[in-house]
Amino acid sequence: MDTLIQQIINGLVLGSMYALVALGYTMVYGVLNLINFAHGDVLMIGAMTGLTILNLLNQYAPEMPGYIKLAIAIGGAIPVCMIVNVLIERVAYRRLRNAPRLAPLITAIGVSILLQTIAMMIWTRNPLPFPQLLSPEPVMIAGALISQTQILLLVLAATSMVGLVLLVEKTKMGRAMRATAENPRVAGLMGVDSNKVIMLTFALGAALAAVAGVMWGANYASIQFAMGLLPGLKAFCAAVLGGIGNIYGAMIGGIVLGLVESLGAGYIGDLTGGFLGSHYQDIFAFVVLILVLTVRPSGIMGERVADRA
Repeated sequence: MDTLIQQIINGLVLGSMYALVALGYTMVYGVLNLINFAHGDVLMIGAMTGLTILNLLNQYAPEMPGYIKLAIAIGGAIPVCMIVNVLIERVAYRRLRNAPRLAPLITAIGVSILLQTIAMMIWTRNPLPFPQLLSPEPVMIAGALISQTQILLLVLAATSMVGLVLLVEKTKMGRAMRATAENPRVAGLMGVDSNKVIMLTFALGAALAAVAGVMWGANYASIQFAMGLLPGLKAFCAAVLGGIGNIYGAMIGGIVLGLVESLGAGYIGDLTGGFLGSHYQDIFAFVVLILVLTVRPSGIMGERVADRA
């Protein structure tokens, strides 16, 4: 039972990070019908920026409490990622809105490689240690252990997701985002500035990726220039699993994917008689995606999208 609870906690932590990144995929797809495959690298930029800020704080303000340092690192990573993502939209995607769908896909892959190359030039290709700023003393919950970093990650993820839902559901800009996602042409006739909405969508997705990136580094204690590839791909799977274009689906898909991956890693050895080890955990995300889409192609919460005029 303790092992089960431990794996559930690990799955919630992992799933929370997937959910934050998946929200970026699903929001952009919702308003632009575009898959931004460079989004995982925005997470990487957030982690690298956070590391740079933390190294400066450790050098010039070593007595500052760790949670304040993390808050400053996240606060600094968010605007950097927002600027990067808005520039990606403005330079790489805006001219391709009416192009064949293959064109923005190829462009996204090129942007991803470009971001990785720039990161490698700035931060080197070697794995970089991420400072551990919070107490290593874990907290016991129902026989399972959870670190203070993981508790902070869960709180930040939940707060970010609630904040996003409130923004989308309760604000004027949120209504504009929903109107643009439903029918951009009609939204434009009603006075909605689609360029502004799309720019905000990219910025919001980048902010969530920045939070996930910094906390990913804090949780795993090591980052490197290509770190965004696999989390980004799994977060995309989470978005599709939950129903691409549905923000609630992205949250649920991320959590489900994290739980399945963690539980699979914990029990795959027993289930296969030791034939497979926990290092095969990465296959679970894609196996689950295939199984779910076979039964429900639109995803867990996906709906049939009306054809756009």
